[in-house]
Amino acid sequence: MVNQATTRPEAFGIDGPRLDRLGPWMERWVAAGKIPGGQALVARRGEIVWHGCAGQRDVENTVPWQPDTLARIYSMTKPVTSVALMMLYEDGLCHLDDPVEAYLPEFRDMHVLRVNATAIDQTVPCETRPTLHHLLTHTSGLAYDFNDGVLAEAMQARKINYGPTGSTIAETVRQIAELPLAFQPGSRWTYGVSTDVLGRVVEVISGQSLDRFFAERIFEPLGMTDTAFSVPAGKIDRLASCYARGEGDTMELFDPGRTSVFRDVTLLSGGGGLISTAADYYTFTEMLRNRGALGDVCLLGSRTVGLMASNALPGDLASMGQAVFSEVPFDGIGFGLGFAVMLDPARAQTLASVGDFGWGGLASTVFWVDPVEDMTVIFLTQLIPSSSYPLRKELRALVYSSLIDGA
Repeated sequence: MVNQATTRPEAFGIDGPRLDRLGPWMERWVAAGKIPGGQALVARRGEIVWHGCAGQRDVENTVPWQPDTLARIYSMTKPVTSVALMMLYEDGLCHLDDPVEAYLPEFRDMHVLRVNATAIDQTVPCETRPTLHHLLTHTSGLAYDFNDGVLAEAMQARKINYGPTGSTIAETVRQIAELPLAFQPGSRWTYGVSTDVLGRVVEVISGQSLDRFFAERIFEPLGMTDTAFSVPAGKIDRLASCYARGEGDTMELFDPGRTSVFRDVTLLSGGGGLISTAADYYTFTEMLRNRGALGDVCLLGSRTVGLMASNALPGDLASMGQAVFSEVPFDGIGFGLGFAVMLDPARAQTLASVGDFGWGGLASTVFWVDPVEDMTVIFLTQLIPSSSYPLRKELRALVYSSLIDGA
């Protein structure tokens, strides 16, 4: 394990030897056969203080995980889509309380499942039209097909595909709108395809495909040269293989890097379709840490980022109806416009700062930005699902316990 930091941790208020525990921590998980490999990056005050890799990005061919490894970031795509919508909001092209149907007519006259419904046709009219704000905050009533309940079962039965080889995002959104909502918009929080629908809204408002909008308005200005929905032939050897947790905590090959379904993507999923690197995503998070700007590039105003990183719910996630998703209990954690927001570390039972914000992905990736400590943390690996092991909890403990008071 080699720490590739660009500066001494102590110069930025971090105990270097304590932070160096990140290396053995990743290597333990690799040696136990629980994850194929991984990469961690910690930055404070705009400088990388720890960056290292462990294990392999291709176990079958013994290819080591290297700094330029491409990884499926899955739901870490959601903050990018949320930023895209807020850029259009700043352009005066939409409002947060706009009904979704203003941009996607298929969402007119939506119905909602009755409480305790046992069939998909047991519905009542929608009392509140779903809005862009509902999509940003996952309070729209839309769900994922792997959630529990009648709606998820109906999505599975209809084989609604929002993965990389689906038809198009426009067609998938049309299919989603044919089904009722799981609950009245605004009444609960449920993780679902809200951000995929939001990505389609970005396309309609901007008049561009989502990949072009991302490239021209976000990735190219920030210099994110390795982030996209598809992996070009010249980069496919850098794409890590993705694994799934199997019986007895084994790893089963889920999507081989060299023949990945992400080579030729047809459906642009704003909820989980991007491939990226630690370096690229760090550039994106630095823009967020700097409240919308990076160098001479300004994507969002500082107050817009402040709004996005503020809790938009009346309580925490647990009080809104879904107590746990992935490995993290949602007591003491709120949700803003595209990110989870830390409200109370004591209730969340984790080391954190009030107001830190971020999100993770299906393959156990995660990031967060801590405005209090002026810090950014990114972790990449490729193991599905993210609830397999307490990686995110342990990462927080390792990082925050290395901070030096008064430095």
